[in-house]
Amino acid sequence: MSTGASDTRPTVLVTVTGQDRPGVTSALFTALAGTDADVLDVEQVVVRDHLTLAVLLGEPAAGDVQAALAGLGDVAGVTVTCSPGLGVDGPRRPRRLHVTLLGAPLLPAAVARITAVVAERGANVDRIRRMSRTPVTSIELDVSTTGTAADLLDLRRTLATAAGEHGVDVAVSPGGLARMGRRLVVMDVDSTLIRQEVIELLAAHAGRGAEVAAVTERAMRGELDFAASLRERVACLEGLSVDVLTDVRAAVELTAGARTLVRTLHRLGFTLALVSGGFLEVVGPLAADLGIAHARANRLQVVHGRFTGRLLGPVVDRAAKARALREFAAAEDLPLHRTVAIGDGANDLDMIDAAGLGIAFNAKPLVRAQADAAVNVPYLDAVLPLLGITREDVEDADAAEGVLADS
Repeated sequence: MSTGASDTRPTVLVTVTGQDRPGVTSALFTALAGTDADVLDVEQVVVRDHLTLAVLLGEPAAGDVQAALAGLGDVAGVTVTCSPGLGVDGPRRPRRLHVTLLGAPLLPAAVARITAVVAERGANVDRIRRMSRTPVTSIELDVSTTGTAADLLDLRRTLATAAGEHGVDVAVSPGGLARMGRRLVVMDVDSTLIRQEVIELLAAHAGRGAEVAAVTERAMRGELDFAASLRERVACLEGLSVDVLTDVRAAVELTAGARTLVRTLHRLGFTLALVSGGFLEVVGPLAADLGIAHARANRLQVVHGRFTGRLLGPVVDRAAKARALREFAAAEDLPLHRTVAIGDGANDLDMIDAAGLGIAFNAKPLVRAQADAAVNVPYLDAVLPLLGITREDVEDADAAEGVLADS
């Protein structure tokens, strides 16, 4: 906790620890009701049925508080301590951040290194809470700092390096109102929302799957111009019957956790969009199935029921993806800081940079290095804690509606 005092009022910090059970909190405040103290702050947490409850009281007579609580431990079966002091809080740092740490498993060494980096940069961990226990363990650190924008960028990069060394993921996002309210979430499709690359599924029907897959991998790493590489790959489809689209659509598999992510964001009133360097012939039906409002992707030219090996219209490349994000945000009357972009390849970099929160999902090293956050586990709903959404809230909402996870 912070040191220092913002005022010199006498205060007493009451701490209650022990086995959690119904009535402990009520018993504490009932005992305090006979004093002249006023409640300034309360914090309670329960971990594996072990209770820690802290109450800060203002303007009390310390002796009166201690006398009022003298028998509470015997009655409630807990340990009670009273610590007189001065003031309420330490000096307030002007910037607040959320640092989210994800691991499967999440080991103490990783938490130690991340919190050490925060301290080394002059920031303070004010509060910690668990966000999820499955499919990965995630915890959120509320952090306050006096750092500049440049300092925050350095903090994010240093945390990302430290997280990588310990095999965990870390995300840094702004605190305060910026995180609340409706948002636009724009997702890449191939290898993000779905497990496959659609161009490779199509090319397999033309007998050129391995050749196209090699080009796709180089393009996603940023080694090839995306538009040129896409045209090269689409040329491999020349003469292929459009009937293969039925088989390709049936072969598409959603990434684990994708339906949970989409369902949860819809419950919160978020708007979702798909922006893909793939093809609208597959992306459009996928968006319709998931109830996603916006979709933008390339179109394949067809003549007499067969692909010509050419595209219709301009290529949806990295610049076009960023334009789509901006256009969707404008259509939804949302500022850019209320947008989230999720992608895995180099062609997602512009929209990740344009969004208020850019997330690299199982991404290439180039993308992980430039995104605000990286998630490297194979579950798309692991993104939810980065948006301040706990797994418990998701599970409660699913249970209330009788929905099975990821169904």
